[in-house]
Amino acid sequence: MTSMAVLIPIALGMGLIGLCAFFWALRRGQFVDLDGAAARILIDEADEADRQP
Repeated sequence: MTSMAVLIPIALGMGLIGLCAFFWALRRGQFVDLDGAAARILIDEADEADRQP
């Protein structure tokens, strides 16, 4: 029972740290352009260099 008294505050603290990290990333704009990041991996830079005059 005493281990639960230690583990519950640790779990709550870790959850609070994770929530703060999520809101920090949200405020910094990490989740603004998810589609652009997904499409950027498909673009071949060598093809784009050949197309430009």
